Amino acid sequence: MEHIIEHLPHILLHTLEETARLIPFLFLTYLLMEFLEHKSGDVSAKWLRSSGKVGPLLGGLFGIVPQCGFSAAASSLYSGRIITVGTLLAVFLSTSDEMLPILISHEASVALILKLLLTKLVIGVGIGFAADAGIRAIRRNRKLTPREEPTIEDLCERENCRCGEHFAVSAFRHTVYITIFIFLFTLAINLTVHGVGEDKLAALLSSRPILGNLLAASMGLFPNCASSVVLTELYLSGMLPVGALLSGLLVNAGIGLAILFRNNRPLLNSLQILLFLWSIGVLFGIVIDLSPLHTLF
Repeated sequence: MEHIIEHLPHILLHTLEETARLIPFLFLTYLLMEFLEHKSGDVSAKWLRSSGKVGPLLGGLFGIVPQCGFSAAASSLYSGRIITVGTLLAVFLSTSDEMLPILISHEASVALILKLLLTKLVIGVGIGFAADAGIRAIRRNRKLTPREEPTIEDLCERENCRCGEHFAVSAFRHTVYITIFIFLFTLAINLTVHGVGEDKLAALLSSRPILGNLLAASMGLFPNCASSVVLTELYLSGMLPVGALLSGLLVNAGIGLAILFRNNRPLLNSLQILLFLWSIGVLFGIVIDLSPLHTLF
């Protein structure tokens, strides 16, 4: 406890910095969503949803940019069903959070960086397209109608944001609400990480075949940059195999998962996405570690 109190000013400052970086992404995202609701109606929303056929590719390309703001934006867009679940998964799986800055700061080879980014991109895009194709098949078989899906209006009603006002004001309200949530949630995570200690987290992951993949993927669920930092540092120090690294980094979507659980309904849908994401991370990590693929890195 004394350790946390001593570092509380640093923790608060770090939390503010993390939260502040997301605000532009969140505001622009909600501005788009409010515009679609207030000005363009169902026509534009349906057009965007139909463009989901290439959405996973675009989501994967945006996701590899080292900025968790894209995962936060994707969660909000998916909650209003502006993008498909495949696009959301492509963003989550390809995003690298702090991996790229850490690799660059340690002067990792360009070849290694490109291989890791390309692996995450290929997995993210591939899983995204597969997920969308599977869901389309299920909808055809069950003959689901669009009315059974949540909409932007449902999200707006839950937020109680007085959506009759100008769409920019509504977007601002949404941004304020979610920014407060992100700050409090990130602060709780940062306090927990400082309380447990990164050294103890690292000790759980090092030199444990298969179990290391399971633990790394579980650690990747932490909606915080600390997990990607620890995972990358362990890999660079030779204490973590590349498959376990990818298990954690494929799952790690920054604050995106927290926003998904905050905004998306039904809750079961968010739980299904989380479990699927974790399973993909574990599966691909184990395959890479136990096959000759690990020699490519």
